[in-house]
Formats: sequence, structure tokens, C-alpha cells
Amino acid sequence: MRSTFRDYGLPLLLLGASVVTTTANGARFMQNFVLGLPPVVRDSDLWPWGWLLEHPQMFKTGWAFSASLLGILLIHEFGHYFACLGHRIQATLPWVLPAPTLSGTAGAVIRIRTRIPSRDALMDVGIYGPLAGYVASAVTVAVGFALSAHAPANPPGVIVRFGREPLTLRFIHALLVRWDPAIRSFDQVTPHPVLVAGWIGLFITSLNLIPGGQLDGGHILYAVSPKAHKLSTNFLPIVLFFMGTIYWVGWLLWGLFLIIPAMRHPRVPVAPRLSRARIALAWIGLAIFLLTFTPTPFYDNSLLHFFHIDPVLSAP
Repeated sequence: MRSTFRDYGLPLLLLGASVVTTTANGARFMQNFVLGLPPVVRDSDLWPWGWLLEHPQMFKTGWAFSASLLGILLIHEFGHYFACLGHRIQATLPWVLPAPTLSGTAGAVIRIRTRIPSRDALMDVGIYGPLAGYVASAVTVAVGFALSAHAPANPPGVIVRFGREPLTLRFIHALLVRWDPAIRSFDQVTPHPVLVAGWIGLFITSLNLIPGGQLDGGHILYAVSPKAHKLSTNFLPIVLFFMGTIYWVGWLLWGLFLIIPAMRHPRVPVAPRLSRARIALAWIGLAIFLLTFTPTPFYDNSLLHFFHIDPVLSAP
């Protein structure tokens, strides 16, 4: 009975809770969008429950954001899951984690229950999640651009200001402009909640591809070179602590995350060597990381800024 609950009941319970939390946040984002405002303009937008108790009929307006974001997360995790199935590796169904965050979730994970048999298998398990999630996020961004309103995205007084766009956002916008010249860039629109979901999807993809520990990027790097993985995992916290000081304070948490013992990568057989096809997949993973990564996901959120000594990295 306990095994059945863990296999099916717990994933469904967590997904149900995440549906509620992401839809609640999405409802607040949609209300601000209708009013011509950015997604987060006040502290209460990050915790919308009081507003929803007063306006329960607005809850249903959050479905566009919730369905878009949860779809991206599930596509990402099922990329991992089906890679595990293909290599006869036992893994749980995706666990989508509800949380009091900007998105209403802390992301999603699967738990691998058996050892990974080879470096080729490790590469497949590591890459197919972010590859699938990247495609889903890119499609969501394209739809979100088409739905967004033509207005300044960050008027004065906004408490959460989206930072420098990743290259994928710029490329998608450049392609859409060829189809419809009226489509404005990300910093010139009030983003529709679907566009916010796509942005978050790209951001989550980049975080997962950080090349260290047991993150997706760590799996990919370990498959290429266990020695390089060890060096990267040891060095990355220093880089992330620096980035948290200068760019975005959240990098400090990711630096601490890589230090904990649970992030040590389990051993995978060194032989046979990684196949050429999987080496090509590693290059694809690197490309996706470069296309989704931005050191400043949010403006005015560095450690220096909180001490009122951030001299440079604010929105123009």
C-alpha cells in the first residue's frame, strides 16, 4: 500500500497542490495584465491568497499560466523519465513541488532508484529533460509574445523587474517580427502570463544545466569527463557566490546547494567511452545552456543592491 502511494498517490498529490499554487499566482498575474501592469507590482502579488479570498471568482483566470508552466515542467521531467525507461533504469514519476515562489512551484524532480549503467545512459538521462523542456519553453514564449500587450514592461515602482533576456527570447522575437512587425520585444510589452511561464521555463532550463553536482548539467559533464565534473563542482560555488554578490542574490543559494553532500554525483562506470552521438548531445546541451542563461534574471536583486551599494547592474 505504501509503495503504491509513493509510486502514484504522492506524485498526483503534489501535482494537485502545484495546480492550486500556480493557478493562484497565475490569477494575480492575469489580473495585473488586464490592468496593463507587469506581473508583480506589489508584495501581495507574490502571495495572492488574501486577494483570492476576496475575489474567488478570479481563480479560474490563472489557468493559462498554470497549464503553460506545469506543461513545461512535466515535459522536462518526462524527458528524463522516458530516457530512464529506455535504459531500463528504475525511476519515479515526476514530482512537481508546490512552493511559495514567484511561480508557485519549486520545479519538478524524478528520483532514480537504480544505478545508471553507462556514460551513454547518463548522457541520455541528463540531456533529454532540458532538451524537451527547452523546446516546450520556446513554443510557450512564442505564443506568449503573440498574446502580450504593447506597453512598457517595467514602469517605476515594480518590486520584481525581469532582467536581461536570454538569447532565446531575443531570437524568438526576431523571428516573430518577420511574421508580424507589430510584435514588441520583451522589455517593451506587458507580458501575458503565458509569456511569463515561458520565461520561467527557460530560466529553469538554464538552472538545471549548471554543470555541477547532480543537476542535469552535472550529469552531462560527468558523462563527458568525471574529472572535469569534479573540478567544476568544486569551483562553481565560488563563481556562484561572486555572481550572487554582483548580479542576483539567488546564485548564493545555488552555490550553497552544490556544496551539500547530497549533490555528490554517484559513480558511473568509466568504460565504455562515451559514443560520438552522445558527445554531439553534450554540445547541444552546452548550446541550450548558453541560449537560456542570463547572469541577471532580475534587476536590482544582487547582494550589493540589498546593502545599497550596487553601482552598475540596474535596468537602463
